[in-house]
Amino acid sequence: MTYHNPPTTPRRSATFDDYTLSEIRRAAATGIYDIRGAGAKRKVPHFDDLLFLGASISRYPLEGYRERCETSVVLGTRYAKKPIELKIPVTVAGMSFGSLSGPAKEALGRGATLAGTSTTTGDGGMTEEERGHSKTLVYQYLPSRYGMNPRDLRRADAIEIVVGQGAKPGGGGMLLGQKISDRVANMRNLPKGIDQRSACRHPDWTGPDDLEIKILEVREITDWEKPIYVKIGGARPYYDTALAVKAGADVVVLDGMQGGTAATQEVFIEHVGQPTLACIRPAVQALQDLGMHRKVQLIVSGGIRNGADVAKALALGADAVSIGTAALVAIGDNDPRWEAEYNALGTTAGAYDDWHEGKDPAGITTQDPELMKRVDPQAAGRRLANFLKVLTLEAQTIARACGKNHLHNLEPEDLCALTIEAAAIARVPLAGTGWIPGQGKF
Repeated sequence: MTYHNPPTTPRRSATFDDYTLSEIRRAAATGIYDIRGAGAKRKVPHFDDLLFLGASISRYPLEGYRERCETSVVLGTRYAKKPIELKIPVTVAGMSFGSLSGPAKEALGRGATLAGTSTTTGDGGMTEEERGHSKTLVYQYLPSRYGMNPRDLRRADAIEIVVGQGAKPGGGGMLLGQKISDRVANMRNLPKGIDQRSACRHPDWTGPDDLEIKILEVREITDWEKPIYVKIGGARPYYDTALAVKAGADVVVLDGMQGGTAATQEVFIEHVGQPTLACIRPAVQALQDLGMHRKVQLIVSGGIRNGADVAKALALGADAVSIGTAALVAIGDNDPRWEAEYNALGTTAGAYDDWHEGKDPAGITTQDPELMKRVDPQAAGRRLANFLKVLTLEAQTIARACGKNHLHNLEPEDLCALTIEAAAIARVPLAGTGWIPGQGKF
């Protein structure tokens, strides 16, 4: 009698999955590393791993139709003569003109203004459209110094000195030649059509003492009127926050690895830095240890998508959050109506991330004049304002359910975690227990 082994289903490797295999083949064929935009796509502990504990008997909820829940925030109260007052604790992150089209930058300014919040310039300077349509505009001062000039420093409402970015802490971005149009080249003082790599560190300092000198220089240029932010990537948040405070920052902006980028190496995006959730509590601890929590404001960015994310970041100790990728989606990025054109580029709506190529069918991450016409700044601005309104209403709903009359009254005690990892890094109890890993018993 002959015995035959039954057929089995082929088993694929969890380590060498289809994507990994395709990357090995691509690298072998081209000899170059992959460059893309957007943020990390791997799964990491995130806000979804936390839940709120709504009020019942031990906590009393607020009645949404009769009792107010405030949302305002003031940024830059430490030294600035003119702190920024915002209606909502959700700001728009820095995204450069060059990476984004002029109409997209205008739309971000319009939407932020309608919602009562601020937007940010990004690398490459300040455009007139952005300044003209942004009631509150934060001017980024980056290592590259592209487009930087004292006049625009004074025209801004706050200055953000960028030391690191969540998608690439310790690294610089890229702007390929096909996106360096005449206007971009003129603003950045670069040759047209030539690839550009942003510097990974400021050229005139080698440590935190030099940062203090730079902050003082900027304060002198702006007559001590403007709040000075310091933006750090999610690498060593406790020490970086402490050093930013020591250097004289009014506001610390903390960007986790889910933060996006216009373009850098994928290996950088996926393997450098820490998840946003893991960065918040160490930064807050640094502020508390220095007696500066709420005196130096903390803005958290990197993967904020909805009102629950906003509320959770504030409950963990942030004063505000900042959105980038979500804001681009709100104004039309990766819109399914351009699906056929995304398919022609070898991708699909919702997955397109080759922003550096300048071929974005939505007209947002491009300098192509014909594609840019697809962005209506007024309509896109209204969509962003609607999205910001919904984020705020969702966060208010959660705060009321926890019995809080201001979003800033949310606290870690309002949270529990679904996983041991999230409980440990957010320093809140594992659901159903009183256990915070590493800090106590069940």
